[in-house]
Amino acid sequence: MQRIRLAEVTADNWEAVIALELRRKQKRLLSDNLYSLAESKFDPDARPRAVYAGRKLVGFLMYDASGRGRRRTALIYRFMIDKHHQAKGYGRAALMAAISEIKALGNVARIVVSYLPGNRSARRLYLSVGFREAGKDDDGECLAELVL
Repeated sequence: MQRIRLAEVTADNWEAVIALELRRKQKRLLSDNLYSLAESKFDPDARPRAVYAGRKLVGFLMYDASGRGRRRTALIYRFMIDKHHQAKGYGRAALMAAISEIKALGNVARIVVSYLPGNRSARRLYLSVGFREAGKDDDGECLAELVL
């Protein structure tokens, strides 16, 4: 497997990011990337990231590490791997890269992820890297947290 890296979404790659696709059954589980990029322009704390395997764009994620003080919480609230690149280990590697990037920010005490109750793949991935289930949010989405 090629090395996974996260990169900023820029004028050079945003169109490729919005062209990434999920499988038909997965589309109801996540907001599309165009919506996420638009949302990021109005949320100064959003950090959209393109996921690359070598030079190939394979996915997208977005997180927020807002807050002040010594014990901030980061939230990964968008995460997808293109349908042509799933089941190759890219999701796990991208998640680990995101965790490393968030840790490097400093003062982050925990990372929270949210996913729809029917998204068994997401649940399995998050639990496999050390997240623990933490209930549901006000919208009924499942929450899991990783204490750093």
